[in-house]
Amino acid sequence: MSGLDGAGILAVQDITAMAAGGGIVTTRPFDADQIQPASLDLRLGTLAYRVRASFLPGPDLSVEAKIRALTLHVVDLSQGAVLETGCVYVVPLMESLALPPDVAASANPKSSTGRLDVFTRVICDRTRAFDTIPAGYHGPLYIEISPRTFPVLVRAGSRLSQIRFRRGDTRLGDADLAELHARETIVSGGDAVFQGGLTLSIDLQGTATAPSGHGNRVGWRAKRHTGVVDVDRKAGLDALDFWEPIDNRGRTSLILDPDEFYILVSREAVHVPPDYAAEMVPFDPLVGEFRVHYAGFFDPGFGHAEAGGAGARAVLEVRSHEVPFILDHGQSIGRLVYERMRVRPERLYGETGSNYQAQGLKLSKHFRV
Repeated sequence: MSGLDGAGILAVQDITAMAAGGGIVTTRPFDADQIQPASLDLRLGTLAYRVRASFLPGPDLSVEAKIRALTLHVVDLSQGAVLETGCVYVVPLMESLALPPDVAASANPKSSTGRLDVFTRVICDRTRAFDTIPAGYHGPLYIEISPRTFPVLVRAGSRLSQIRFRRGDTRLGDADLAELHARETIVSGGDAVFQGGLTLSIDLQGTATAPSGHGNRVGWRAKRHTGVVDVDRKAGLDALDFWEPIDNRGRTSLILDPDEFYILVSREAVHVPPDYAAEMVPFDPLVGEFRVHYAGFFDPGFGHAEAGGAGARAVLEVRSHEVPFILDHGQSIGRLVYERMRVRPERLYGETGSNYQAQGLKLSKHFRV
């Protein structure tokens, strides 16, 4: 693909054109819904390699060479297989890249993947960083998968991660964000604080969805030693078999237990206008010993009223680290960075039946509540 002009995140029509021009190569045709407004879902190949440990290939090695040195056994995904908790797997993806010299890419887990506490990172050859594909990269893509809480059933073609392509300088500064907010109202229900992005805070007052007499629902804590989650099956599991509800019983704080996994929600409703994309970025570790998210991409149209998303809040996948940590209602817990689109997408998030448009506190699509 050549002839792109202007900086920005590549939209669905750009991704389609780049694939047609040979910039994205696949082992089988794209699924009908695989290209999102500002990203491309990545599909698992037919083999998973159970490896001794996570790795980066570094500047001198291919991922394949590291797999050969570290593989414990090979799992056939052609008919589906269970990936166990506490193990690390590396899977070649069906998609490989031949990027133009001025187009780079980054990857993130899909929303449903993060909400299952499945840790994924995309790797390319001769790289020093996960989820980062340099401009002009030609070569295969691989995904590292490590289920943390639930064993998961996956198969060739399952989509756990997504990739976003960008050309040039795309990120909005804080002054630009303030101007965008004045025009488009990108945050409501809380303070509009722009400090290296849009600052988000935690909601521990809750919404009126809890059982009568138990206050408002503020989150979910994952159970351990559960059954298997089929990542391709929607609404197939009873939420209470996998999750413990957390309700507000008069206290607007929550103690995070070490190594437990929580689904919480932002106090603010966020809006990503059609000409922009956003990403939740890693939170400053100096303000708390916890990790706030796995899944970070917000497509154009998220929370956009005309796309059916007014009032959409950010669902947060939260895990404490070495020590218990107290979260209080309204505490800052993350930043949403906005980037310009190269062109407006032909379709927006929410216009084609997206699972999480207009969401509040919500588990992944696999569970019935």
